[in-house]
Amino acid sequence: MSKLKQLREERGLPQKAVAKSVGITTSYYGMIELGTRRPSLDLAIRICKYFDLSVEEVFK
Repeated sequence: MSKLKQLREERGLPQKAVAKSVGITTSYYGMIELGTRRPSLDLAIRICKYFDLSVEEVFK
């Protein structure tokens, strides 16, 4: 399981909520969780801020 999926599920959040909060589509967020797409640095930072974690904690 990806770190992003684990974080999201631990908080009981649907993909749609996270995606909307960081300004991307649910589909794109799902691809990032699956590892088929890599977020830009700017997007990675927005995702990490949403989860209140560092980029290293989420994407390393």
